[in-house]
Amino acid sequence: MANILIRPGWHVPEHLVTPEKAFLKRREFLRQMGFTGAGLAAAHTAFAQADAKSPVKDAAAVKTSKVYPAPRHPEFSAKWPLTSERVAGTYNNFYEFTTDKEEVHRLTGKFVTEPWPVKIGGFVEKPMTVDAKELVEMFGLEERVYRFRCVEAWAMVVPWTGFPLAKLIEKVAPKSDAKFVRFETAFRPEQMPGVARLRGYPWPYTEGLRMDEALHPLTMVVTGLYGKPLPRQNGAPLRLIVPWKYGYKSIKSIVKMDFVVKQPNTLWETLAPNEYPFESNVNPALPHPRWSQASERIIDTGERVRTLPFNGYGDYVAKLYAKKG
Repeated sequence: MANILIRPGWHVPEHLVTPEKAFLKRREFLRQMGFTGAGLAAAHTAFAQADAKSPVKDAAAVKTSKVYPAPRHPEFSAKWPLTSERVAGTYNNFYEFTTDKEEVHRLTGKFVTEPWPVKIGGFVEKPMTVDAKELVEMFGLEERVYRFRCVEAWAMVVPWTGFPLAKLIEKVAPKSDAKFVRFETAFRPEQMPGVARLRGYPWPYTEGLRMDEALHPLTMVVTGLYGKPLPRQNGAPLRLIVPWKYGYKSIKSIVKMDFVVKQPNTLWETLAPNEYPFESNVNPALPHPRWSQASERIIDTGERVRTLPFNGYGDYVAKLYAKKG
């Protein structure tokens, strides 16, 4: 077998490749990520002002689907080559339907996504049950281009549409005791044929984040993809994106969020804690017990590239994991 070239960053056509020296300079990297001036700190201000700039003005706009495509947020408008929309929509992990990635999209036709009530509770001052469409009305939408890295060592770059999870957290006003957020996926065996085949799994699918991870401005509630409403196979109508973590942390088809005191149990950690720990940050230096994480395959081109620490978002999130003492 011929040797596979591992390039020193996210693959782009050769004429668009940024010189490695420039890539390694923090300031250049920030500029190319779209962060300028005060950098990430400015993003917090931008998010706080997002309601005023939102293209969603009233429920009528939602009902007529005029919220898609949403404007791309300038802080997240990196010029990476996007993964093919067709490939991103036909290569999916969603075990509730099947373990075959290329068959998921064919098995989601009976999955009902409207109405979609989401129950939010636990240690919060303002618990609520709200429909996914109402969340769009509350917070508006924006588009962000993110890298997405699966724990299975494949990757893509896609434009997600949604809003910062921090906005929703602020709305429900967590109590001081809340240290984690627990998320739960829909459990509908009559619509999800994969559930019956995986009887030993601790359904429903659950995931969790520390509160500081959930509040981070990169963490996003997603309702759309490629300028359109989110496809069922990609987690419609409501999913999470945490771009510096392996993909299974970005839970799909969310029906419940609970703010809790103790670290919640999650499906994959329950099944194999040595393979899928709670933190699960992208780390090329820490191999999975059954494969290396040093490189990844781009799903539409098949090329292999080097994996970046925190999936390339280390400048923004590494401080969350800095040891204190």
